Amino acid sequence: MTMTSRTTQHLEVRRPHSTTIRYTASGPAGGPTLALVHGWACHRGDFDAVTDHLPESYRVLAIDLAEHGESRSARDTWTIAEFARDVAAVLEAESATSVIVAGHSLGGAVAVEVGRLLPDTVTHVVALDALHYLGLFPAMSDDQVEAMVGGFHDDFAGAVRGLVEGGSPEGTHPELKDAHFRKMVAVRQPAGVRSIEGLMRWDMDAALQETTQPITAFAIRDLVVPEAIDRYGDRIDFVLVDLGTHHFPVESPEATAKLLIRLVTG
Repeated sequence: MTMTSRTTQHLEVRRPHSTTIRYTASGPAGGPTLALVHGWACHRGDFDAVTDHLPESYRVLAIDLAEHGESRSARDTWTIAEFARDVAAVLEAESATSVIVAGHSLGGAVAVEVGRLLPDTVTHVVALDALHYLGLFPAMSDDQVEAMVGGFHDDFAGAVRGLVEGGSPEGTHPELKDAHFRKMVAVRQPAGVRSIEGLMRWDMDAALQETTQPITAFAIRDLVVPEAIDRYGDRIDFVLVDLGTHHFPVESPEATAKLLIRLVTG
C-alpha cells in the first residue's frame, strides 16, 4: 500500500469544566469518515502512521481524549460515557453525519459508547484489541475495582508494567515492551488512575444491549481466550489477527489501515 501525502489540521473543541479536546483532521470533509480513538495512557499520535496508509479520499479524525496527549480538562468525571462525549463533540464540530468509530483498548469501550450516544451518526464500531479482555470487560464488582485501583495507587509503575506484559504475546522483544511502558507510565494524573477506574466500572453488557451498530473487534490471536468469544461472539464479530502486541496499530500501521479500509469499503 502506498503512503499518502495528507494535509492535516490540528483543531480543538471546548467542553465544560475547562476541557479542551484536541484532534487531528485530514482528508476531504465529504469523504468516508473514520474517527480514531486511542487507548488508555496513549494519544492520537499512535494513529499517525495508520492515517498515512489510508486513501486520501478518507476524512480521518484522530482524537486525544481528555488529559491524554494534548487535551486538557479540570473535570471530576472520568467515565467511559464522558470520554464518548469528548468524541461526540468533535463529530458535532465536524458536522459529521456518517462515521466509523475505531478505538484501541479503552478507546474500544469509548467507541461503543459513541455508537450508543449517536445511533444516527455512527455506522460501525471497531475495537482494536479491545472488548475481549474479561479481566476488564464487563464491569467489575465494587470490591474488584477497589482492589485493582488500590494496586495502581500503591505501585503505579508496577501496575502499568503488568498491563504491558499482559498485552504482549510470548516472545515479544523487551525493548518494544519497554517503549510501550515508558509512554503509558507518563499519563497525566490523577486522570490516569481515575480513567482506568472508569473503564473498570463500565457496564459493557448494558452498553452492548443499547448499541445497534455492527461491532467488529480485531483482536490479537494469542491474547484472546475462548470464554470471551463464547460470551460476546453473537454480538461482536471477532477477527483474529497476528500483527504484534496489544498495541498493534503502532507496530503494524499499514496492516491496521488495510483492516479499516476493508470495513469502509464493505
